[in-house]
Amino acid sequence: MEVILKQDVKKLGKKGEVVRVAEGYARNFLIPRGIAVEASQGRLKELNRQQEVLASQKSKQEKEARALGVALEGVQITLRARVGEAGKLFGAISSKDIAGALLTDHGLGVDKKKIVLKDPIKTLGVYPVTVKLHPAVQAEVKVEVVPE
Repeated sequence: MEVILKQDVKKLGKKGEVVRVAEGYARNFLIPRGIAVEASQGRLKELNRQQEVLASQKSKQEKEARALGVALEGVQITLRARVGEAGKLFGAISSKDIAGALLTDHGLGVDKKKIVLKDPIKTLGVYPVTVKLHPAVQAEVKVEVVPE
């Protein structure tokens, strides 16, 4: 029997896939628990339509990410911070600070979760910071930390 999975099932398939399973497994386990539905012609057409819409959304998101990546490439931002002895900062520069500086200085809205910092920046200097906009798109931004 063929069923369409409504959620990921370990060792069987991912959400939206059409898989062939034993009839008893489908009727007694998958369908009653809402994990899968029987694959009829109408449901298969609806699944294809949903996959086309999802593919177009993904391509649109990637296109937007590539445009933002081109705009971000080579950008340098300067952040001012209070400094103690030997050039150490009071506190640290976080991804939130970098995202805020990108928005105010360059008008580029980047989610702070997409900014990759191995460790928080705690000293003065220039640091290369990677921004992962999409699984296929990433850009590098230079962050200069200067004393206040």
